[in-house]
Amino acid sequence: MSFLAIDVGNTRLKWALYEAPYRGAAVLAQGAEFLENVDKLADHAWASLTPPDRMLGCIVAGEAVKRRVEEQMEIWDVPPKWVVSTQAEAGLHNGYDHPTRLGSDRWVAMIGARHRMLSRGERSPLIVVMVGTAVTVEAIDPEGVFLGGLILPGHGIMLRALESGTAGLHVPTGEVKLFPTNTSDALTSGGTYAIAGAVARMVDHLRSHCGQEPQCVMTGGAGWKMAPSMSVRCELVDNLIFDGLLEIAARRFPPAEQA
Repeated sequence: MSFLAIDVGNTRLKWALYEAPYRGAAVLAQGAEFLENVDKLADHAWASLTPPDRMLGCIVAGEAVKRRVEEQMEIWDVPPKWVVSTQAEAGLHNGYDHPTRLGSDRWVAMIGARHRMLSRGERSPLIVVMVGTAVTVEAIDPEGVFLGGLILPGHGIMLRALESGTAGLHVPTGEVKLFPTNTSDALTSGGTYAIAGAVARMVDHLRSHCGQEPQCVMTGGAGWKMAPSMSVRCELVDNLIFDGLLEIAARRFPPAEQA
């Protein structure tokens, strides 16, 4: 039973067609589109795909974008299904004050990260970092309870905020330096170290809370830019949200249904 996973962020839609809905299934096709090009999927990237049997996605871009994606899926006879954060799923328990208000991308990424760790026979406190348009830093205890997380602006938002609020500040992106000596490098280094500092602080909190050294997993389109500047060791993982969607799908579409 083929399975289509869709991750709709604030900037891009990423998708992957798998041979089956479970971790380790072969990838048959994959791609990404900026949100302004979503309306072209049915005529281009998806036109030659073998129709999927099941679909599951997560979306943070809003109802209007979701409707546009669902319209593109009308070329197939597969009902669109979207993850909504709940009190518990796939062994992860949601400690948010209002569980359904937690962003589905954060929820799905945490599920993917935790099962990635468990698949290695490990059970530790876990920090999950997503670096994209926004940055999120999540804390999970060894029993699989999401304790809470941080949200802060990504590099682009930080720079735009400074440009709009500071007269004459319009400079190109610089490099990360220990001691920046020009404005471009100062801006890039400041944003990078702000994110790195938030992650380090959450690692400290989780270590103190659990009395155990946390593992840290980082994902997101800008994760590779952050990794060299981190003060704590982080495993860099591509497509962590797809890992989470596969874990959820394996439980929602059991083998008996796949037959």
